[in-house]
Amino acid sequence: MSAFDTTVHLIYLACATAFVVGLHLMNAPATARRGNQVSAAGMAVAILTTLAVLIHDGGVDAYAAWALGAGAAGGAVAGLVAARVVRMTSMPQLVSLFNAVGGGAAALIALGERPASTQAEVTGVLDVLIGAVTFSGSLIAAGKLAGRVPGRPLAVPFGRAISVLLAAAAAALAVVYVGAEPSPWALTGMAVAALAAGVLLTLPIGGADMPVVISLLNACTGTAVAMAGFVLESTPLIIAGALVGAAGAILTKLMADAMNRPIGAIIAGGYGTGDAVAVAVGATQQVREVTVDDAAIQLAYAGKVVIVPGYGLAAAQAQHEAVALAQALTERGVEVSYAIHPVAGRMPGHMNVLLAEANAPYEQLLDLEESNPGFARTDVALVIGANDVTNPAARRPGNPVSGMPILDVDKARSVIVIKRSLGHGYAGIDNELYTDPRTAMLFADAKAGLAALLAGLHAYA
Repeated sequence: MSAFDTTVHLIYLACATAFVVGLHLMNAPATARRGNQVSAAGMAVAILTTLAVLIHDGGVDAYAAWALGAGAAGGAVAGLVAARVVRMTSMPQLVSLFNAVGGGAAALIALGERPASTQAEVTGVLDVLIGAVTFSGSLIAAGKLAGRVPGRPLAVPFGRAISVLLAAAAAALAVVYVGAEPSPWALTGMAVAALAAGVLLTLPIGGADMPVVISLLNACTGTAVAMAGFVLESTPLIIAGALVGAAGAILTKLMADAMNRPIGAIIAGGYGTGDAVAVAVGATQQVREVTVDDAAIQLAYAGKVVIVPGYGLAAAQAQHEAVALAQALTERGVEVSYAIHPVAGRMPGHMNVLLAEANAPYEQLLDLEESNPGFARTDVALVIGANDVTNPAARRPGNPVSGMPILDVDKARSVIVIKRSLGHGYAGIDNELYTDPRTAMLFADAKAGLAALLAGLHAYA
C-alpha cells in the first residue's frame, strides 16, 4: 500500500469518527448544533478526499469535473435556500424530501454502475429496491405532511394484491439479474416495481402514523446509502449509511412504542383520521369553558406551570408566543417547564426543534418520562393543541389509543386546554380530558389564544 493510499484510509477513518461523534452530540439539544457541524465537516472532508482519489487515479476528465462541480454547486445552493426559506413548521415535509433525495441518489448509483462481482450485484439489487421504495414513499409522505395529498388513509383498489405482484416481479428480476448476465433492463424493471410499491405502501398510512413513517423511511435511506457504498467500494458511504440506517431503525421502534402500535400494523395502514375535523358528540354539554382573564389569573398565581405543546401549536406557528408566555411566567417567579410527548409533532423531535428555534431554555424541555412524575405537583397544566397524547382513555383497554403512553396532565391540580374546537385527534375518538371537572377549555387558535393570555398576564403584573 502506497503512502497516498495509507493517508486516504486514515482520512476516511477520521471522517467516520466524525460521523459517530456528531451523532452522539445530537443526543442532547444543547450539543445538537455542534454535532450537526461535526458530521457535516466529516462528510465534506470525505467528499474532497474522494475527489482527490479520483484525480490521482485518473478517473476524472474535463467533462466529469464540470458535471461534479455543477452537481455539487446545485445541491449546495438548493440546501442553503431550503434551510433559509423553509419554515420550522414545515421541517417534517422537508425531511421527507431529503429522504427521497437520499434514496433516489443511492438507487441511481446502482443503476449507473456496472457490477464487478457477485457482491456488487447483490448490493446493487438491494440498493435499487430500497432506494426506489424510499424515493416514492417519501414523496407521498411529504405530500401528506404538506396537505397536498390527503392525510387520511387512502385505500387503492386491489392495492395489497398489486403490491404482492410487484414484490414477486421485483424478486424474479433480481434472480435474473444476479443469476445470469447483469442486464440494465432487469435493474430498471426492479426500480419501476419498487417505485410503484413505495406509493402503494405509503398511501394507506394515515397522518397519525407519519412520525413513525418518517423514521422508517429515514432508516431505509441510510440502508440504501450503505448498499451504494458497497457498490462503489466506498468506506465512508458504508459507515455513514449504516449509522443513519441503525439510528433510524432504533428511532422507528421508539416512536412505535410511544404510540403503542406494532410497526407491522403501521405499514399495513388504515389508522388515523388525517386532516378531517370532527366535533366530539355529546361533549359540548359537559365541558367547562374559561375566559382569557380567568385563565391568565390562574397562570399568574400558580407556583408551577407545565406547558404541553401539540400539533395545534405547530400548525398555528405559535411557538414564539408559547415561549414568550413561559418567559413572562418565569419572571413572575413561576416554575415553568414543557412536557413533550415523543409524537407531539409530525416527526420525531419536531416539537423540540420548534421550541428551540423560539429560544426556549433547553433545561425546560422535558420528555414524557421526565414530565409525568411532576404533574401531581403542578398547579396548572397548559395544553396547547395536543389531543391523543393527553387522552386518559389510553389507560383503558378497548379503544384506538389503549396502552399508548400519554402525558398525565389530568393529574395536575388544574388543566387549561387551548384548542379551536372539540375536534378529534388522529385516533378519531373523544378526549376524556376535556370533560374532566378540573379541565377548562379556552376555545381559540393557539397563536391568538397565547397572545391573549400574555396580554392578560401583563395586566396583572
